[in-house]
Order: sequence, then C-alpha cells, then structure tokens
Amino acid sequence: MPPVIDAHQHFWQLDKPFEYGWLYTDAHKPICRSYLPQDLAPLLQQCGVDRSVFVQTQHNVEENRWVLQLAEENEFIAGVVGWVDLAADDCEAQIEEFKDHPLFVGVRHVVQDEPDDDFIIRPDVKRGLGLLQKHQVPYDLLFFTQHLRHAVTLGKEFPELPMVIDHLSKPKIAAQTIDGWKEDLQAAAQYPNIYCKLSGMITEADWQNWKPADLQPYVEIALEAFGPERCMYGSDWPVCELAGTYQQVFSALQDILGTLSAGESECIYSTTASRFYKLQV
Repeated sequence: MPPVIDAHQHFWQLDKPFEYGWLYTDAHKPICRSYLPQDLAPLLQQCGVDRSVFVQTQHNVEENRWVLQLAEENEFIAGVVGWVDLAADDCEAQIEEFKDHPLFVGVRHVVQDEPDDDFIIRPDVKRGLGLLQKHQVPYDLLFFTQHLRHAVTLGKEFPELPMVIDHLSKPKIAAQTIDGWKEDLQAAAQYPNIYCKLSGMITEADWQNWKPADLQPYVEIALEAFGPERCMYGSDWPVCELAGTYQQVFSALQDILGTLSAGESECIYSTTASRFYKLQV
C-alpha cells in the first residue's frame, strides 16, 4: 500500500517574528495559538495518514528555512511548499537557494489577499512563474472564485509548470451555489498541468452546521473535471479547526468518495500528491 498523504497543512508559532495578524481577529480567535508537528502527528496517526505536505502561510523566505528544519526533524513531513517573491528582481536567486533541497517541493503566494484581483497575471509576477517553470518548481494557486478565471491564462502561458488549485478555489459552499465557479473550474481542468486539492471545504461551509452532503456537489464537480489522477486530499489543518476536527475533515471526504474504486481512491489519497510534488515517499 502506498502511503496516505495529506497534501495541505500548516504550522505556525506565535513567538516567531512572522506576520500572524490575521489570527488575532475575532473570527480566527479559536485557532490563535501555536500549531507544531507534535500537535499534528497524533491526528495523522488516528486517521491512518502517513505523511503530510506543509504549505506556506508567510510571504517570507525565513518561514521556508524554519519549516525545512522542522521537516528534517519530523519524518512524517514529506515536503514543504514555501514562498519566493515572484515579482522580485532576484526571484531566480531565491528559487535557486531552495529548489535543490529534497524537501522543498513547491511555492505558493497568498493571492486571495492581494488587493489587485489581477495580481497573478501581472507581467512581473508572470516572469516569476516563468522562472518556476524553468526550474520545474510546482506552484499552488490560492484563489477565491473571482480569481479562478485566471487559471486559463496561466494554463496557456505556462504549459510545463505544474500548478494545483488549493481548496477548489473556495466555492461558496455555505450558500450552496456553483454559478460561475463550476464553469471556471471546468475551464481550468482543460489544461493537463493544472491539478486540484480537495481541501479547505468545511471552512467555506456553515461552520456550525455543515455536513458531508453539503460538500459533495463540489467534490463531484471537481472529480468530473480533473479526474482522480489530478485530485489530491488536503486537510487544511489547523485552519479546519474553525469548523471541525481533523478526524471530521478526513471522514467527510471518505464518506463522499465511498463509491470510488480502490485505484481512484489511491490517486486522491496518495499517488497524485506524490507525483505532483515529486515526494520522496
């Protein structure tokens, strides 16, 4: 059996000199504490998850260095998706610092928080994406639904850059609407280098009253568009704790995917993430 992989989780440590201001808002108060490998390890074990992929929270290369050290100390961390400044003149030097580390497996930018909805298609940012393509460093697309239309542009311009849409691009699950989102997701899926994470859904649902059936239409649309071979499981822990436990996230997706074949499930829970990020598992 290949290892079960959680392709999307985070750590943060509040006494580190990073920007954690978003955690001090009323909405995020329940998760305003440090979350470290020793907190995640027992949750993975309870669910039978073998390995995980850390995904950045900071626009700061110091976080890369910090989490790579955590990964070297904790065998269950299979990879680190870090950050480089895509718009910087020295972007390539930043990529070159990290790309050969065996546990550095990708790059992400928090595009959803950029005031410019067209940030990801700015010429300077696209230059940085071109450098990721040159060095074959995968890129995580953290979008809200209004950004998802740009995936087609990226798919056309960077056909050799592996890209994955985080959290299905955060569809409006609480409102139970698919208008616009479905069409943009299907358009993105036409590009074989674009993948999709089945992650971050319960925090887009009704935090207090969600149930697996609320998530199911969105998972089914993503699966039909991308196929299991381009979909991967992610917990989005500890952000998920705003709406549910790790066990609830894991169990909800298992319920939704219950009719899949063993081979299809293996893609979502293991081989897609391993292949996309070139994990050494």
